[in-house]
Amino acid sequence: MSECHPIIAITGSSGAGTTSVTRTFQNIFRREGLTAAIIEGDSFHRFDRKEMRLRQAEAEQTGNMHFSHFGAENNLFAELEQLFGDYARTGIGRSRKYLHDAGEAAPYQQEPGTFTAWEEIAPDTDLLFYEGLHGAVVTDTVDVAQHPDLLIGVVPVINLEWIQKLYRDKNVRGYTAEAVTDTILRRMPDYVNYICPQFSRTHVNFQRVPVVDTSNPFIARDIPSADESICVIRFRDPKGIDFPYLLNMIHNSWMSRANTIVVPGGKMELAMQMIFTPFIWRMMERRRRVLGAL
Repeated sequence: MSECHPIIAITGSSGAGTTSVTRTFQNIFRREGLTAAIIEGDSFHRFDRKEMRLRQAEAEQTGNMHFSHFGAENNLFAELEQLFGDYARTGIGRSRKYLHDAGEAAPYQQEPGTFTAWEEIAPDTDLLFYEGLHGAVVTDTVDVAQHPDLLIGVVPVINLEWIQKLYRDKNVRGYTAEAVTDTILRRMPDYVNYICPQFSRTHVNFQRVPVVDTSNPFIARDIPSADESICVIRFRDPKGIDFPYLLNMIHNSWMSRANTIVVPGGKMELAMQMIFTPFIWRMMERRRRVLGAL
């Protein structure tokens, strides 16, 4: 953690909805006039798209049917921890981009599914913002979770997470339902071992819960809407959280536990704005105070 060079990390599985949370933070950064170093978790995968497919095929030939992007062997955990540590100390570090599609790849004159070259983060950012799979990962050799000043988990209930992934991968990326289902099953051991444990280390978790029947997510035709959902927000340490204010400002919200508030699904972004804007104010005030004393 660093008062001078703060880090915010959003962690969640593929299809969990971390992208929408990132959009909320980008709106806060723009409103507050802050410059953030944006780090995408996909850029710390070990292999590009073509090599990952080859490695997966080789793994399956040896009987390993659980080779996935979620596990340690296919990610650069040590490099991610080094980036967080370097940024916390100095405000700079090495990063790269993963080019998901032709639109992202065109400016770099590269193929989709490849990485850009490693380069230094600009030295004049106010904070680092990470969004990806492993912002709070801990293994026997690395501890990424020790560095962020604010760790946020995005964790829909599992059926909804699967529905969101199925819908995105079928309708946006063109995969068949069978291919997406195979991916979900292949990732399950790494999901249990690497993704789930992170949500006990996060400072705040947002869990979207549908209030319609999602018993069989593999036949769902669409994603439950915001009005068909509630959002459970859990604070690891509720000290300093003004729950009466949140309950008063967010209509139809309620407390389910001493550290947990439940809001209507359509109010999730409003709740994020109200909860995290003061966090960022305090971060920036501490940063200004420290830099002013140097």
